[in-house]
Amino acid sequence: MRIFGLSLGFALTAIPAFTVLLAGTARAQYSVQIDLGEQKAYLLWDDRVVMESPISSGRYGHLTPTGTFKITDKDLNHTSSIYGQIVDEYGRTVVSDADVDMPVTYGTHFVNAPMRYYMNFAPGIGMHAGYLPGYPASHGCVRMPESKAIAFFQAVSVGTPVTVFGTTPRNRVYQVSNPGRQYGPFNQYQYQYQNQDQQRRPWWRFFGF
Repeated sequence: MRIFGLSLGFALTAIPAFTVLLAGTARAQYSVQIDLGEQKAYLLWDDRVVMESPISSGRYGHLTPTGTFKITDKDLNHTSSIYGQIVDEYGRTVVSDADVDMPVTYGTHFVNAPMRYYMNFAPGIGMHAGYLPGYPASHGCVRMPESKAIAFFQAVSVGTPVTVFGTTPRNRVYQVSNPGRQYGPFNQYQYQYQNQDQQRRPWWRFFGF
């Protein structure tokens, strides 16, 4: 992977809380790398990391598949067709982790889980904005903070390569350190997470990306 330098020409477009590199005159390409072991997603431009995001991938029993994929669909206001919550007539949650086949009692109904900024890359699996508890917790999708999901959503297109690798940790606790610290030539925001089992970082992380 190329680490230093970009192809000729680029432009920066500001987005609240971060900036994202947009296409310029060069014929470069975005790609996405998802590291299940580190619980991180990386947005790359011409094989150079330009943004990273903490994630929550699929938990055991619903593991996120590994391999090489491509973005097949994007949906700004996607909702799950299977998972969601059961709520009462006042909107109060009765069952927080429900599926569409779960029976409901009188006065309650099923609400499909929101998956905004959805980027599908495998059958029924995609990246989207969602809650990050600090460990793998999804039904297979890759959850991101909303601000990061927006950035990835704006950058990728149908056909963008996605590579998922690593082993999903069973016992992992994250601690945020220096949230919002700026880094790199594009004044992006870095969210540093430290893991307790000290999984090996990708080799290109040692260059500060």
